[in-house]
Amino acid sequence: MSHVFPRHTKANLPTAVGGDGCYLIDSTGKRYFDGSGGAAVSCLGHSDAAVIAAVQQQVGQLAFAHTGFMTSEPAEALADLLIANAPGDLDRVYFVSGGSEATEAAIKLARQYFLEKGEPERRHLIARRQSYHGNTLGALAAGGNAWRRQQFDPLLIGVSHIAPCYEYVDRAEGESSFDYGQRAADELEAEILRLGPETVMAFMAEPVVGATSGAVPAVEGYFKRIREICDKYGVLLILDEVMCGMGRTGHLFACDADGVAPDILCIAKGLGAGYQPIGAMLCSRQIYAAIEGGSGFFQHGHTYIGHPVATAAGLAVVSQMLERDLVTRCAAMGDRLQSALQERFGQHPNVGDIRGRGLFRGIELVRDRDSKTPFDPSLGLAAKIKKAAFEAGLICYPMSGTRDGRNGDHILLAPPFIISGDQITEVVDKLDVAITQSLPQG
Repeated sequence: MSHVFPRHTKANLPTAVGGDGCYLIDSTGKRYFDGSGGAAVSCLGHSDAAVIAAVQQQVGQLAFAHTGFMTSEPAEALADLLIANAPGDLDRVYFVSGGSEATEAAIKLARQYFLEKGEPERRHLIARRQSYHGNTLGALAAGGNAWRRQQFDPLLIGVSHIAPCYEYVDRAEGESSFDYGQRAADELEAEILRLGPETVMAFMAEPVVGATSGAVPAVEGYFKRIREICDKYGVLLILDEVMCGMGRTGHLFACDADGVAPDILCIAKGLGAGYQPIGAMLCSRQIYAAIEGGSGFFQHGHTYIGHPVATAAGLAVVSQMLERDLVTRCAAMGDRLQSALQERFGQHPNVGDIRGRGLFRGIELVRDRDSKTPFDPSLGLAAKIKKAAFEAGLICYPMSGTRDGRNGDHILLAPPFIISGDQITEVVDKLDVAITQSLPQG
């Protein structure tokens, strides 16, 4: 009998015993193609020799040093590498152990920044509906997914939520893509004015929405307008790239595709590629200077921040991405994956949209293509597809609640950057089997 507290007590999970490139292997020897990289984590696959060697070397040299007393060489080197490649004025890196910690730290830093500046009235955070920013209470409050929030609503801080940039569903007939994006972005200005500009501290968003909506990118011009609005009212822009960052969308930092730079940026998942738990919050020179020139102390922290073994793994992962030009490969293979998905499912009567960037692709399923009507949630379509794909030897990331936290179903794909052309065919073939088996008949 297991004493592990699982994600679902009624699930009977196989035991993973090995990893081989893009595949996971269970205790029976069955191989599963990791088509979602876990949760967009395993960007280098499961057996990268250089990363494994870096972890082994570091743990043999220095396993742990608490950052209240010492820094470490791998933490310093990884911070230097990230900042050398980061957009805009990002200048400092605060290491954590995962995505929720990164977004939680970002929210707290935004608040303290304005306290240090003598603007204590700035306390409001604005985010978007159908966003996901993590599962700690602050991050969960920022997230706009009703299903995830429901049980814990009484415990959550108040956060305003505006509409997402979700062109497939929300762009009006006859409206251009650009005009739709400007209209969606202008909701931010309206909400800032409603709350009072002097009371708003930050706006938080994912450049490409991941888990809750299925790889939904913003339309051209949306984030540039968002940046303008934030600058106009002195509001910090926090971009959550926990899932979509670190090369996943064909750019090392996802916001580069939109031509904007945030004041605070959050990364995780692909930063450690699954070899160690690690995340990071990057902030601008201006924000750091306010803390440095004020109290000097960011009133936050966790025991394992800046962990030497985790940062050594992150350093090896990012180095591999850059030295092997894997981000460019991700963009190219992402185009091939998109083409394969379009060829197989582009005219499927129950596939409404195929979208994304790089190796971050979403397929939205609908009961009717013309009206874009989703399936009845009682069908549990996403769960059925996940199970059928798993049985076929494909790990993918289907989710329900795509539209509003309850209605809608999508499949998220985020395979390792080392995926081959033959493996793209394998993914599409197995996904086709799973979708066919799971859709209601008649």
